[in-house]
Amino acid sequence: MFNFLTVALLFPFEIITHFLYALTKAMLPDDVADGEKWEGPIKKVVSPLGKKIININKSVTKSIATGKKDSCDDFYPTTCDGGVETYDTCGKVGLIACDKKSGDCPAFFQDGATRNEDEVSGYVCLVLSLFLLVTCLIGLVTILQKMLLGTSTRIIYKSTNINGYLAIVIGTGLTILVQSSSITTSTLTPLVGMGVLPLDKMLPLTLGANIGTTFTALMSALVSDSIDSLQVALCHLFFNITGILIWYPLPFMRAVPLHAAAQLGKATRIWRGFPLVYIAVMFLLIPLMFFGLSKLYEQGTVGFTVLGVFITLLIGLMVIFTAVWWRLRDGKTKVVTAMETREKKRTALASLPDDMQYLKKELERLKEHTGLPEDLEEGEDADEE
Repeated sequence: MFNFLTVALLFPFEIITHFLYALTKAMLPDDVADGEKWEGPIKKVVSPLGKKIININKSVTKSIATGKKDSCDDFYPTTCDGGVETYDTCGKVGLIACDKKSGDCPAFFQDGATRNEDEVSGYVCLVLSLFLLVTCLIGLVTILQKMLLGTSTRIIYKSTNINGYLAIVIGTGLTILVQSSSITTSTLTPLVGMGVLPLDKMLPLTLGANIGTTFTALMSALVSDSIDSLQVALCHLFFNITGILIWYPLPFMRAVPLHAAAQLGKATRIWRGFPLVYIAVMFLLIPLMFFGLSKLYEQGTVGFTVLGVFITLLIGLMVIFTAVWWRLRDGKTKVVTAMETREKKRTALASLPDDMQYLKKELERLKEHTGLPEDLEEGEDADEE
């Protein structure tokens, strides 16, 4: 919710004032020289192992983007002198390349490979990586549950009672080390779900993760000749810093994202299907709506502009009507009741097979105890007579 709220405030403010653009423009040097490439400790360990399995040939995308090659087919079939698969002997490679540093070719590389074969290898690696990711996350949650149940839960709960600004620094440092805010937040989320880490203590850690994740782009921009890439990285950094300055220092402002997050958690507890609806609306429907509106205004014609204005006004009226319905016409209660009803139906359907088995067993026991079938048969014979 912090990111949504920050975008809601800073996006129109940036359009009107160009605040981030001017700030980052003033910080840019006249030129950006190449520097030594920086690799995080996690990447130094994982990257050599990953290149033993598959190594992406980035020159394919670069050559097609710059117009040097027309398509991926120009890189095929792969050719290695004498059938020896090394970096030096393989002069023509496709989507999968050999490692320049070690000279070795990955396991999925093969001499004479076609584009289709390399694409299949990429899909296989994608499926395997997703499987490993899900397995590791499940294992992480399981281990955390085993470790944090009992007395250790109280110890960790007390250890999180630190100053919020220090927690921001810790979250920044952890994210810089692992180079991914997703790893930091996905590690902390189960702790909040188990009640070990309070929600208000996770907020500063998450804000620090937002800052830490910008350093990867910043480091990449520092080894680039493009000033624009450095300015984009600085915009990302100061976007998060500005959002923190807006939402965190003042307690009543800090309560806004915390309350919103708590309400989303309550909605998820009421109806398990709510997260899917939330993701579909916030990350698919709304972005597509704004993208479509921006395309209408970019056409530069009177007709499309008027249509864009009409749709914008219509959306505004719908937002106002929804807000009035939610607050003044008991809309919140109706939505909560509908979600509770759907959750009850889902729970009932999920437990129906077990309930049916239980009823069958009870009916059989009742028949054996009372002799009900024989009585029914006698009653049917009497009716026929």
